[in-house]
Order: sequence, then structure tokens, then C-alpha cells
Amino acid sequence: MTSRRSLPLALLLIFGLVAGCGGAQPGASPPPATPSTGTGFPVTVTNCGVTTTYRQAPRRAVTMNQHVTEIMLALGLERSMAGTAYLDDRIPPRYEAAYRSIKVLAEEYPSYEALLSAEPDFVYGGFTSAFDDQEGRSRRTLAEAGIDSYLSLEACPSGPVTMDLLEEEIRTIGRVFGVPERAEQRVAELRGVLEGVRAKLGGVEPVKVFVYDSGDKTAFTAGGAGIGNDLISRAGGVNLFADLAKAFGDVSFEQVAERAPDVIVIYDYGDQTVADKKRFLLANPALKDVPAVKEQRFAVLPLSSTVLGVRAPEAVESLARQLHPDHFA
Repeated sequence: MTSRRSLPLALLLIFGLVAGCGGAQPGASPPPATPSTGTGFPVTVTNCGVTTTYRQAPRRAVTMNQHVTEIMLALGLERSMAGTAYLDDRIPPRYEAAYRSIKVLAEEYPSYEALLSAEPDFVYGGFTSAFDDQEGRSRRTLAEAGIDSYLSLEACPSGPVTMDLLEEEIRTIGRVFGVPERAEQRVAELRGVLEGVRAKLGGVEPVKVFVYDSGDKTAFTAGGAGIGNDLISRAGGVNLFADLAKAFGDVSFEQVAERAPDVIVIYDYGDQTVADKKRFLLANPALKDVPAVKEQRFAVLPLSSTVLGVRAPEAVESLARQLHPDHFA
């Protein structure tokens, strides 16, 4: 199948972090932000090799993938958005009203012409494919048109992709849009969720996990270089293909059988349902002696929660509950 991770793959589910002070209730979205031209500007950001100085907050941003869209919505920046594109699944209910106020430019990536029609001053991509040169949307081309751009740090990491990188991403977007205090609130909530999981899993024996994203001839799985690896570890598991030196890659089903996972984590997205994926795995002769298959131990995560976005902490908690239900009774 086509991957929007290497392309990259059709994705997935990002947890909306909410304000942790000022009386805000869990699950509530912050009030919309007003673009700032004052305190904190100019802001200079070096992102994936591109250095940009912002004299004021962008006023007509376009987001090109779901997880970066949700970072913007979690920061209350819908009024600073001129368009959005490429959902993988449903926007969380807490963001639905804000999302509906934004023009959808395309079901997948918009053409360069459609992108320009929104008159953006900032384009925020979640994957390198958002800035595909062959499609005319390279960051260089956008810069030549006077449009600033930003690429999710997961797409160009300088080290391991972990929740620390998510904090950096949230803080950077907060600075660029003049709402650093909201970014700090989101980060505080992120840490709170993760700390709650850590406390419940104290002393737990890690479970051997294989991630099944897709594939019939080979298995497209999570490697050690993406945030999915950190997510599994924080949820009390060990990723059996952490030695794969990239965020995602293909392995044989014979390799999966040799490593004998206790649990198979299915990434849920696209036209192939979770039920379809389970049937395929249960019927695969190469996997018949795998403990997870024999005991039918499956866990499920929406794909959009397994990337560098605000739903990742929720994914840690969800997976931890599925791997270690006795600790969450």
C-alpha cells in the first residue's frame, strides 16, 4: 500500500491537550487566539534546515495533515487558519466546532494552485510528502511565493523521536503564533497524562509488542526511530522491531513469528477495518504459533494518535490499559 510516512503513510490520532490552569475543565478547548504582533516578536526558528524569522504571527495558516491540524486547534488557533487538508479519521469531538469553521482545501493534499487560492502566509506539514517537489509544493517554491512553512519535527529528527520532541513542537508553534502561554498549558497537561500512566505501571513486566500497520506479502510495522517506539515503551511494552532504524518499515511474517509477540497492536485507519486485519493475521499460516495469535491478544490504536501530535499521550494511556488492564481496574 502507499505510505504517507515513507511517502508518508495514510495516517492517524492525536490527543487534544487542554488547559491545566485558570479553571479550564478537562477536555475543553482553549478560546481562539488572536494573532500577535507584540511581545515575543520577532521569532526566529530553524526547522528541518530552514531558518525563518517571523515579525508577527501568521494570519492565514494552512495545515496539511491531521496531527498538525490538531496541534493548531489545541492551541486555539482556528481563527489564524485559512485552510486545512488531509484527514485520516475523525477530528476529536472537542475540536469539531473549531474544525468546521476552517475551509477544507482537499480530501488529501491540495494542488499547488488550490493551496495558493487560500492565500496562505504559513503552511504547516506533518510529513515530508506535504512539501512534495514533484507536486510543486516544495518549501523552496513556497518561500519564493512569499509563504513561510514548517515541517513536523518527526519528519526530520536530529535524535530519537520521543514525547520531548512533541513538547518542542508545541512550544515552537506557540512561539510562532504568539501564544507561548497556551503551549505551556498544553505541555503541562501532556506531562500530567504521561505521569499518571507511569505511576500506574510501576514495576510492571514489559509485554512483547508487534505493531501491524498494513501489508499482506510483508508487514509494515513501527521501527525504533518514530514516536511509536516511545509510545510503546511508556505503555509498558517493548517494540520487537525497535532495531529497525527508521520510523516504519517492512518485515517478513516469518520474522514476526521468530520474535513471538505477546500482543499485536493494530493501527486503525483507511478502508481496511480492524476486523479485516484481525482475520488476516489469524489466518496467516506463518503466524499460527505466535502467542498473540494463539491467544488472540490484540490492541488497537487509531493511526492519527501514533504520530507527533497532541493525541499521543492519550494513545500511551489507551495502549497501557490494553496491555496491562489489571493496573487500571
